[in-house]
Amino acid sequence: MPMLKGLVRQLEQFRVQQQVSKMPPKGKSGSGKAGKGGAASGSDSADKKAQGPKGGGNAVKVRHILCEKHGKIMEAMEKLKSGMRFNEVAAQYSEDKARQGGDLGWMTRGSMVGPFQEAAFALPVSGMDKPVFTDPPVKTKFGYHIIMVEGRK
Repeated sequence: MPMLKGLVRQLEQFRVQQQVSKMPPKGKSGSGKAGKGGAASGSDSADKKAQGPKGGGNAVKVRHILCEKHGKIMEAMEKLKSGMRFNEVAAQYSEDKARQGGDLGWMTRGSMVGPFQEAAFALPVSGMDKPVFTDPPVKTKFGYHIIMVEGRK
């Protein structure tokens, strides 16, 4: 039965991703409100930093690491804190989207489960060079998540 639950979870997440992938192309838009700056200053995310105050915007570009077991997510957290890149930790530990380094793409308000959405919109935008992520991990019905936001619009 645990295997069946895992497949159902993957199917639900796949459906959400399909809905997100049908959204208009993200493009590089400079039409955001210059708000409070994020904690990181990576050149690879400099064009994505236009954001409103305190979690403004209607969509976030999200990466996450998902683990069903608390012990495993804490191992992943230690790897991040030791300096390992977020996408590498996701590929090694995440039980979802591991091949994409945890990249969920652009997610809109209402398309995420409550605790995940609250955390995603509260985080500042950061880059792979200096990631800002949820600590402690966020608990949802899918398991434990370490979340990082790469863009906001």
